[in-house]
Order: sequence, then C-alpha cells, then structure tokens
Amino acid sequence: MTRFFKIILLIVLAFPLMQCKKEVNQQKNNIPKNEIQYAKGFSILNHEGYSVITVSNPWPKANKSYTYILKEKNGIVPDSLNQFPVILVPIKNIVVTSTTHIPSLEMLGVEKTLVGFPNLNYISSEKVRALIDAKKVKELGANQALNTEVLIDLQPDVIIGYGLDNNNPTLDNLQKNGLKVLLNGDWNEQSPLGKAEWIKFFGAVYGKQELANSLFSKIEKDYLQTLEIAKRGTSHPTILAGDMYEDKWYLPQGTSWGCQLLKEAQGNYLWAETTGTGSLSLSFETVLVKGKNANLWITSGQFGSLQEMLDANPHYAQFKAFQNKNVFSFSGRKGKTGGILYYELAPNRPEIVLKDIVKILHPELLKGYKPFFFEKLK
Repeated sequence: MTRFFKIILLIVLAFPLMQCKKEVNQQKNNIPKNEIQYAKGFSILNHEGYSVITVSNPWPKANKSYTYILKEKNGIVPDSLNQFPVILVPIKNIVVTSTTHIPSLEMLGVEKTLVGFPNLNYISSEKVRALIDAKKVKELGANQALNTEVLIDLQPDVIIGYGLDNNNPTLDNLQKNGLKVLLNGDWNEQSPLGKAEWIKFFGAVYGKQELANSLFSKIEKDYLQTLEIAKRGTSHPTILAGDMYEDKWYLPQGTSWGCQLLKEAQGNYLWAETTGTGSLSLSFETVLVKGKNANLWITSGQFGSLQEMLDANPHYAQFKAFQNKNVFSFSGRKGKTGGILYYELAPNRPEIVLKDIVKILHPELLKGYKPFFFEKLK
C-alpha cells in the first residue's frame, strides 16, 4: 500500500508540470509565422483580431523599416504596439500611387474602392478606366507632389505610397494631417515571384488574405510549371535589350527582375554578368560591338514598328536581329489614354511574362500559346 500511495503522489506532483509543459508548447505553436515566402521587402504576422505588416525595404538601401497594425473589428491590440499606425480593416476606400498597385485591386475584386490616383492617364486597366470616365476616381496630380487638398477632402481609409529614398515630404505632410499612409515596396523586389507576392499586402488591408493567397498560389504554380517547360529548350539564344534614348543606350542590369526572367527562360542575355537592378547607360558603339550578332532583340517598348526604329536611328539596321526581323516589343497593349499595360500588369503576373519569353526563345515549346505582352515588330 505504501508503494501504491507513493506512485499516486508522484502522479499528482507531476501533473502540474505536465500541464505547464503543455501550455508552453501551445504558446510556441501559437506564435504567428510570416505569411510571405518570396518577397524580401515585407512580412505579415497574423494574430487574433489584428495583423502586423512590416515593410523592411521600401526603397533601395533603406535603413529603417515601417510597421503597420491592421486591426479587425473588436480586435484588441497590445499596448506594446500602439506606437505604430493602426488601420481599421477591412478598408472601404483607398488611394494608390503606382500603376503596379492597380492589378492587385482588380484581382481581389475591389477596384471600385479606388477613389484617387496621381496622373490618371497612366492607368491602362479597362475596369478602372471605366471608373475614371464615370468621375469616380479623382486626379491627384504628380506622385511626388500629391494634391493634399483633394486627398484631405477624400479622406481615404488608407493611401498606398512608395518612396525613391528617405525624403518623402508629401507623404509626411499627409500623415501630419491625420491620413493613414502605408508604404509599398513592390517595385524594389528582385525576383519575379517576390514582386507578385505583394498582392498579399493588399489582401491584408481588405480582409481578403485567403483570396490573395489563393491567387498567388495559382501564379506561383503556373510560373514553376513554365520553368520546367523552359528547361526542355535545346538552345540558349543570345539576347540584346533596350535601345537609344537621346544619346545613350539604356538596357537592364544583369541582376534585375527582367534579366532573371530571361535567364529562367533559358536565354543568354549578353549583359547578364553585370550586377544591379536598374539600367545600364552605354554608348551606341559599345552596344554594337557586343550585341551586333545577337539572335534576338527585345526593345524598351518605345517603338511600334521596325520603320519607327529606323526613323529614330538608322544605325539600328546594323544589328543582325534587326536584319532578320527578330525584334520584339511589349508596347502593343495600351490603355485608351496611352498607358502601356506591360508596366502596369507584368510585375503582378510574372507567369505570363515568362510564358511569353519562353515562346519567343523556344518556339517549339508551349504549342498553341500566343504571347500576351510581346509581339514581333513588323
């Protein structure tokens, strides 16, 4: 009997310890994980009743991060987070400042919540252009000098801004006037899927994270499938890019978003060894020496025909790709006010861009597919 009571006593004493360990494990399991996989510039941590978005790379070499609290109805935000801007979600209306933000609104089915945009002529989306024609979207001027009076009158739930550096006087002024500003750094991402994943940023502010995750998963799946198809290509065509603007030839640097797509499509971009995510600025002679015999040429989008190219610079005829009429452009699809759809939609839909490039470089692959953005100039 004495041994029996000792066993019972040990069980009784051990039970609180077991419960304590269980609670600690539960707490560990309840720690939210970052919902973002490819994008390097932001994170989303979902808590009960609120989410925390941290934008860590809003512009190149940014030395500070920006944290925003997205508070749901009846959500309780810890006192430790009250130092950060709090936005009530789901939001009802919005101002965005880059055309790359427009496709996310459209894909989430919330384009009608857009109430203002700087330089409306840049927008190509047919749905949003219809809203503009109906006077439901206000003109806000230039991005670096937004019309503060109109914005204060609109009182949007949130303004999605972006910065080129740490100097954002217009956005700072808007915040001083009580408006909520969230910085978006989608343009600063280096990977195609990283850019596209920013749809989750908009999904969070609209309370549509599940839909945003689903849309991105479809993009990711199509992109990765196309990557596998590209690997079947039996050649690596040499690629010339860009063209002259004033007295310089501008073409993408080797670690930029566009160059990654060329590489993943099994292309041999002639300046792939350069580093940087912006543009190279070279003389015509330098480009001619290296790119004269390139298999194909992808222009910047400023020309709609081979004749337009010759009219701008007759020396383009010295390139083999031009002579063989193997020049491609993405300028064909435009909004009715002249905005080029590629600049607006391509960063959000890298799987379409990749399919286009694979079809151009390896015509034998993706049978039956017709490029959406790119066309061969005539």
